[in-house]
Formats: sequence, structure tokens, C-alpha cells
Amino acid sequence: MNVIEGSGDIVVEPDWDAFLKYPADKESARAYWRSITSEMRNRNILAPANAHAIARLVMIYIVHDKAAIDAANLGPVSKPKRGNPKAIARISPHFTAMKEAATSAAALEAELGLSPRRRGGAAQVERKARRATGADAYLKPVAK
Repeated sequence: MNVIEGSGDIVVEPDWDAFLKYPADKESARAYWRSITSEMRNRNILAPANAHAIARLVMIYIVHDKAAIDAANLGPVSKPKRGNPKAIARISPHFTAMKEAATSAAALEAELGLSPRRRGGAAQVERKARRATGADAYLKPVAK
């Protein structure tokens, strides 16, 4: 597991080798993870509870990238099969996957406070500091 400087003690990066097959996808996942966690850490909204949502967002980004490449190369519409008079042009499954991934990513970005529209509404993570009392100067913790 890779630790992002300053955020590794908060959220640990997943082992992308377990999820992704291709080295280019793994490198993209690491870059997306660094970008997201750095942004959240700088805005004080990174918390351990966000780890799984961030990993899902990274995976959605990877799926979107792959579907976008296929949709761009093959086109947004699948041509009808030749020789079949009843065949019709249909929306490409790659284009549909790209659209669905974009919708899912937008929803997760909003939940995590990453989208520009939601940045103002994302509350900072409350770091609970131990309250000092007068008795602290006299009482010491007992070793077990």
C-alpha cells in the first residue's frame, strides 16, 4: 500500500493490483487517488470513512476513461448489421457506459464535496481534541 504524504495516517491507498489488470490503469488509479486525497486533505474534509467512497470514485474514473476511448473510436451510435432489413442503429454500449459512469462520478463527487458546486457545503472533519481539566495536573493514567 502506498501512503500519500500527509494523508496516509488518515486514509490508506488500496492495492490497485488486486482490482486492475493493466499497468496504465494502475498508474491512472494512483494519480486519481493522489489528486482526490490531496484535494480533500487540503480542504480538511478527508476522513477514514471516505476511503471506500474514494476508491469507488477512482474505479468509476477508470471505467469512464476506457468507455470514452471506445466511444470516441467507434462512435456513439452502433451501425445496423448488414443484410438484416429489420436492424436499426442503436446507441453504442460504450457510450452508454461512459454516460452512466459520468453520472455515478458526479454523484460521488457531490457526496465527497469535490464538485465545484458542492465545495462550499462540505463541512470540515471535526478533529476532537482532548479537553484539559484542572485535575489533569494531579491525576496520572494508571499503567495496565
